Amino acid sequence: MKTYKNLFHKIIAFDNLLLAAHKAAQGKREQPNVLHFFHRLEDNLLGLQHELIHRSYQPGAYATFQIYKPKPRMISAAPFRDRVVHHALINVIGPLFERRFIFDSYANRIGKGTHRAIRRYQRFLREFAYVLKCDLRKYFPSLDHEILKMLLRRAIADAQTLWLIDLIIDSSNPQEFVLDYFPGDDLFAPVEHRKGLPIGNLTSQFFANVYLDPLDHFIKETLRCLAYLRYVDDFVLFADSKAQLHLWLGQIALFLEDFRLKLNLEHCYIYPSRVGRRFLGQRVFRTHRLLLAENVRGFKQRQRLWQKSPPENLPQRLASWQGHAEQADTFGLLQALGLIEASPPQH
Repeated sequence: MKTYKNLFHKIIAFDNLLLAAHKAAQGKREQPNVLHFFHRLEDNLLGLQHELIHRSYQPGAYATFQIYKPKPRMISAAPFRDRVVHHALINVIGPLFERRFIFDSYANRIGKGTHRAIRRYQRFLREFAYVLKCDLRKYFPSLDHEILKMLLRRAIADAQTLWLIDLIIDSSNPQEFVLDYFPGDDLFAPVEHRKGLPIGNLTSQFFANVYLDPLDHFIKETLRCLAYLRYVDDFVLFADSKAQLHLWLGQIALFLEDFRLKLNLEHCYIYPSRVGRRFLGQRVFRTHRLLLAENVRGFKQRQRLWQKSPPENLPQRLASWQGHAEQADTFGLLQALGLIEASPPQH
């Protein structure tokens, strides 16, 4: 496995920091902290560069808030200058890991995403008789810091870059406590293992893919599963035998113990591929896809709120949701919502 050195000078290069600032500001240009940073952009970037060179850089405190859909979670927002550093780091190390990732890992990767994952899932439904759908128990709060650092060190052998990576990981704010025991643990092991990454960081999204990359390769290369895909901690295996999927489920559970992770067994299912099931916000069948009813209800609620916001923002928001909805078979729904009037597009 190839390791990379001499990366830090690329991370702290002014052009890379400038690119990182613009990436971090996408969709947030009008936020006060972003406007403040860009008001003296060059000075702020040079200041960050100086702190990184001299290892005096220290991440700031997170702002946190709760979301409740699709499930209750704490979201952590890093200060803008820290988000610039996150982008600068991922600009450089991201492509190195991209070469290692399997094709069918779809979260937080250029050219992937939910819509491609759903299309791939639908293709596999047509090719295989049975499906094993899994997710992990409290994935982000369970990510073990020492294991993550070990996985990153398999590819990175640059001391300065590892200093920055460790600093970002170690500065994670407290996450939901997870009391899980694994083979060989003593009574205090769940407390002694530092774990949890803040949902909301670009680095956390990237580290989440790195952490499960060994699982991806285990399923593809050791279990020799021909049809498999993953989106963050949701993953799906396909086969023509239910017995094979049951066997794989047990092997996966054992493999995950080495990474101090557990399957969420309440959300692990084996079912015939002819049955339409929920996957990434849609109900997906072999031949068609439907939006979930709660997604439509959520849109109607947001639409009522949007009517109270500046009218110039409304067309963009409607077009964004319509673009999402059109990935499913929703022509009749979009007509009923008054978003389209024309006849269906001709293929």
